Amino acid sequence: MIVDERLVTYINSLDSGNTEILDQIEKEAIADDVPIIRKEMQQFLKLLLSIKRPARILEVGTAVGFSALLMAEYNPVDCQITTIENYEKRIPIARENFRRARKEEKITLLEGDAAEILKTLETPYDLIFMDAAKGQYIHFMPDVLRLLSKDGVLVSDNVLQDGDIIESRFVVTRRNRTIHKRMRDYLYELTHNEELVTAVLPVGDGITVSSHISPKERNNPI
Repeated sequence: MIVDERLVTYINSLDSGNTEILDQIEKEAIADDVPIIRKEMQQFLKLLLSIKRPARILEVGTAVGFSALLMAEYNPVDCQITTIENYEKRIPIARENFRRARKEEKITLLEGDAAEILKTLETPYDLIFMDAAKGQYIHFMPDVLRLLSKDGVLVSDNVLQDGDIIESRFVVTRRNRTIHKRMRDYLYELTHNEELVTAVLPVGDGITVSSHISPKERNNPI
């Protein structure tokens, strides 16, 4: 928990909820110990969708399809969503959830390693949502930035690792040190890339929000 738990509980108590099918899928995911986006992230995505109104969305990390469905349900404009998942056991569950929600025509699920699939994609995306294995974000970054449209927004979830990101690598357990280093590298690259403006926010388990900016715009602000 990177924000006071009582404060998060209060904020979440103000949430007006989701559609019936999303609530049901969320309950099933929690019962099966499947990680899905937290309430705070759900609220943030709804806000971003209402502002950005993206026609083309790419999601890296489908799980059981909850976040893809949330974006399909709450985007105020018609959209096409491409989502990538590598965990074979969750793929049929996600497909069934898309069918249950009657969103299978809006959502394309690509099966396999995101590192390989991303290289095959060409369509620029207005919104890219990164919610896969945290240690792979840095490896996905070149293709993700290539696929981000000129005025697109990149959102990356779970970047603060329950606060461990600020700890020395020697404090982090040995098995998590590689992920810890890679996430620090990813955050540095996002915040120092001259073609991006990035905010790191303590929402949920930490998110980044990045948008494109040209070198001319950066050097000559209005």
